[in-house]
Amino acid sequence: MKNTNIKKLLALAGFIFASSLLQNVAVAQQKNDPKFNKMIQDSFKADGIAGLDRIDQDATQKFCSDPQFANSKQGEAMRVKIQKINMDAIKQPSDGKYLGDWKRGESIAQSGRGATWTDKADTVIGGGCYNCHQIDPKEISYGNIGPSLTGYAKLRGYTQEVVTYTWNRINNSKAYNACSNMPRFGHFKLLNEKQMQDVMALLLDPESPVNK
Repeated sequence: MKNTNIKKLLALAGFIFASSLLQNVAVAQQKNDPKFNKMIQDSFKADGIAGLDRIDQDATQKFCSDPQFANSKQGEAMRVKIQKINMDAIKQPSDGKYLGDWKRGESIAQSGRGATWTDKADTVIGGGCYNCHQIDPKEISYGNIGPSLTGYAKLRGYTQEVVTYTWNRINNSKAYNACSNMPRFGHFKLLNEKQMQDVMALLLDPESPVNK
């Protein structure tokens, strides 16, 4: 056998070994590390309404906390399963109505209050949508982690498919992207059903400033 062929075989073997090693490391990273868990526990304390239960990760959060595994071949199969789990957990509006009042929805979208250790348990939680999205075209200060929502329904239409998709996204964005940065508002009960209906109206009501 020629030396060039031997070199090619050795290189291929090395590549296979390295790939296998990386996969094993990725799998290993999915296992709990007692020292890491203790460090996390010791770094936080319960205060007000913010309890230590907030540092307990569910399967989706654990998956996305390990990008090496999440982006591996094994991780891709797991990603599909996680997105399906989140999609199956979404509940459609109990009264069958998707749109509420866009004016209330605007107030919710512009509110960042609630769910922090300084808030009372009965503090109404806001959506804080402005942190990541442009909403009203007149706004001059907004986040850009997420896409602009200006002209949301004008651009996408008002079909039932768009309505359902929007509801699902607000309710649990992980159903479409396992590692989405968007909070799971319905899943974690950050917003109640009526609040989500109002935010839906902000995005989908033709009279909303979003669609003017």
